[in-house]
Amino acid sequence: MSEIYLGLMSGTSLDGVDGVLADFSGPTLSVLAHSSAPFSPPLREELLALNSSGSDELHRAALAANALVRVYAQVVADLLRQTGLDSAAVLAIGAHGQTVRHRPQLFDGTGYTLQLNNPALLAELTGIDVIADFRSRDVAAGGQGAPLVPAFHQSVFGRAGETVLTLNVGGIANLTVLGPALAEDVIGFDCGPGNALLDAWCHRHLGQAFDTDGAWAASGKVDTDLLAIFLDEPYFSLPVPKSTGRDLFNPDWLTRQLEKAGLLAPVDVQATLTELTASICAASVKHYGAKGTELIVCGGGAYNGHLMRRLQWHLPAIHVKSSQALGLPPLQVEASAFAWLARKTILRETASLKTVTGAQGARMLGAIYPSRLKKS
Repeated sequence: MSEIYLGLMSGTSLDGVDGVLADFSGPTLSVLAHSSAPFSPPLREELLALNSSGSDELHRAALAANALVRVYAQVVADLLRQTGLDSAAVLAIGAHGQTVRHRPQLFDGTGYTLQLNNPALLAELTGIDVIADFRSRDVAAGGQGAPLVPAFHQSVFGRAGETVLTLNVGGIANLTVLGPALAEDVIGFDCGPGNALLDAWCHRHLGQAFDTDGAWAASGKVDTDLLAIFLDEPYFSLPVPKSTGRDLFNPDWLTRQLEKAGLLAPVDVQATLTELTASICAASVKHYGAKGTELIVCGGGAYNGHLMRRLQWHLPAIHVKSSQALGLPPLQVEASAFAWLARKTILRETASLKTVTGAQGARMLGAIYPSRLKKS
């Protein structure tokens, strides 16, 4: 029986879509193919703009969701072309959507989380069942709705009797602590900004989408006064469970902090932003994962050599390494997670962890958009 699922991820970095075809028929996950597609500059700008209030938001959001799904469909088509598989071989697509607002537990006690997506259109374009809207059920159950990947990390990286640490550095950085008791001993939360502010500052001053290998940041000097201002952000001292996003850590937040520090060279701001990410992630590891001996880093941040070196400097007793060393490249981890989440939904199994999100209990996540009738 086919155990092939497809996962799609477009994260807070807003750099595009990553997709994988994953086979779950064996004892361990096997990635059959990986594909990625960048966002066009207009789509990226629109998705970024929709993170903030603006005119005619509902109309713009609906059209942006359609455009996003067309990029998703391109990635799906490329994955099928690479493997020579027919769409009928894929049981379901897990499509996270693009988070534009994430405000759990706020306003009315429940709050909300909003991912732009049009899973019905994706099912039409691909002929494959689509699973989407993974966060809402956890939020409805009183949870943060994020991060979702710790349950997947537990499945692929967990080792009984050991404490394993996984750090995903996308637009936002989140840490998973897999304790020796596995299912009964998992912590996961958002540490704070990952690549979002670094990329925005780099684009503003260099016109580049990101700071390749962290080279620009490495050429600057950390401003200790600015770093102290950054670290004074109340979010960093909140207890877990907690989650965040561009609702808080956005260019306006950065501008407000810079106004307190006075005039600085742009390269030194980049160096200090990198140090902020390294500092908050390392502090989270020390506080919640002190028994760990290795930190597995995934997401785009794993390719930032300067950031990886700063993490290792802050954590001398812990081996900091890329998830590539475990056979799962950094940009495939989250897409694989959504293939895994889609499979959990199809099997009607729970996929959230109360210890991570703070919900009332584990819940089955995702809504199913069938593309075809069930065979009799």
